[in-house]
Amino acid sequence: MKALLRALTWWNSQTLNTQLFTWLKGVRVGQDEEGNIYYRSKDDSRRWVIYEGEAEASRVGPDWHGWLHHTWDAPPSEKPLERKKWEKPHAKNLTGSAIAYAPAGSLRKGTPKNPQDYEAWQPE
Repeated sequence: MKALLRALTWWNSQTLNTQLFTWLKGVRVGQDEEGNIYYRSKDDSRRWVIYEGEAEASRVGPDWHGWLHHTWDAPPSEKPLERKKWEKPHAKNLTGSAIAYAPAGSLRKGTPKNPQDYEAWQPE
């Protein structure tokens, strides 16, 4: 079933063409805490990621994102970024999920606590 999903969809891990390209031209560089695996071409002109599970770009942390976009040469597996004590750990984008942030008064939170805090407009 997993092989069929990979053959017919692009958002589940990698396609068969990507896997073939990775076997022929890729050099494994490292893996992040999400399970995503990072590769580069033999001449380091191309860099790419094979996602573990759903292909969601917000799952790539800032350290690997910088390496993928040639911001720095050494991958985080060789030279990790220095973390400041005030930095929060990376979190993927939760927009559209059940646990996404909803401010007070949002329709996602149900009925407002005080329904008399506004007056509905009525046409004349």
